[in-house]
Amino acid sequence: MRMRLFLAIGTLCFTLSAHGALAQNGPKLHQTIKDWAVFTTTSGNDTLCYVRSFAQDKAPKNVDHGDVIFFVTSWKSGSGKHQPSLMTGYPLKDTPPPKARVGSTRITMYPDNNEAFIEEASDERKLIAAMRKGAMLRVEARSARGTATTYEFSLSGITAALQKADALCK
Repeated sequence: MRMRLFLAIGTLCFTLSAHGALAQNGPKLHQTIKDWAVFTTTSGNDTLCYVRSFAQDKAPKNVDHGDVIFFVTSWKSGSGKHQPSLMTGYPLKDTPPPKARVGSTRITMYPDNNEAFIEEASDERKLIAAMRKGAMLRVEARSARGTATTYEFSLSGITAALQKADALCK
């Protein structure tokens, strides 16, 4: 169940954030706080509040990564809170699995096509706590073709963005 919820929200968030201006009932941008944007959207009878940031650095430089976005999503219903995910512009390879790192905190993610999620809620909480204290989130992944990739996301504004999203999903 948890994986299906992740997959649905990841695809929904990317599609809506990428094309929200064109969708009548798409996501609503509430605020941009430094390097993070705060959105709400509806899914069925629930409201989703999420923050997102685009990778500021992508390696290797000589490949097409497409859009690379990191999300943190919560549901107003309480069915999920502060669930991190990564979306890339290409399918990810299962092994080695993607890894997120902030300072000394390292969390293994599991890939599903072009998205990566964190399995355990305790690991989600660890990563979010580290993100609130850190300056840079680094994610290492491998494309389905075998290319090792690295992404860096600024954490400037993440704490205020999460606070705003939490207030919207009360």
